[in-house]
Amino acid sequence: KVRMRGAASDMADTNQLFDDTSANAGPPGFGYRGQETPRMAQALLTEPMSNFAVTYGSSLASQGKEMVDRNLDRLIAISKLKYYFAVDTVYVGKKLRLLVFPYMHQNWEVRYQQDTPVAPRFDINAPDLYIPAMAFITYILVAGFALGTQNRFSPEILGIQASSALVWLIVEVLVTLLSLYLVTVNTDLTTIDLIAFSGYKYVGMIVGVVSGLLFGRTGYYLVLLWCCIAIVVFLIRSLRLKILSEAAAEGVLVRGAKNQLRMYLTVAIAAAQPIFMYWLTYHLVR
Repeated sequence: KVRMRGAASDMADTNQLFDDTSANAGPPGFGYRGQETPRMAQALLTEPMSNFAVTYGSSLASQGKEMVDRNLDRLIAISKLKYYFAVDTVYVGKKLRLLVFPYMHQNWEVRYQQDTPVAPRFDINAPDLYIPAMAFITYILVAGFALGTQNRFSPEILGIQASSALVWLIVEVLVTLLSLYLVTVNTDLTTIDLIAFSGYKYVGMIVGVVSGLLFGRTGYYLVLLWCCIAIVVFLIRSLRLKILSEAAAEGVLVRGAKNQLRMYLTVAIAAAQPIFMYWLTYHLVR
């Protein structure tokens, strides 16, 4: 019997090279620690790298914003743009009424406070960019609607309409600046002022096109004629004080040759508005 037990044990030792330790195996979480070490190291390395990337990206974004603001302020003063958009609902309503009915308005002088003009919302005579910008966008929308009612609408035609209106506005402002330079007029008119005064004509163009859609070509011509006369009166009375401000300050007689050139320039700027108003709207009404 002793010999049989030994034989059995010898057979078991011969066939089984390793002991079965599966019964003594611990929980799976405490098993292969060598595999957890790279994961923990990767996690420790990933979090600092991600934090560094976020910090570095935010610093680059802030530096880029400062650079853009600095260069943009060098080209266009942001504070001046804020001045031209300092409007409210009351100002917009009064200014639109003045653009369409300028005949009864008496005082056209811009008010100043400590050598700086007051904000447009406090002075109806101050130029602004809100009404020209909104009027330009509205004009493009009305033009698209008018073309749609005539089955002539397409994105390409609407794009041509918008780009042509913008190009003519830029050309008008550049020609005005060149004329002021050639006449050697020292005035407080800025480029933004000229853009504002040139952009007011879109209000009359919108009224004319809408009247044409409602009442046909007869209504279009009558209303557009009224708006053209109104914008001419508005610009002559507004620009006269600015272009002739130097002569008025020096006490020079208006009948002088130089001041006559200034008057002709003022009338020419105002007279050019009806031409642009008709050129950009006549094909929208049939």
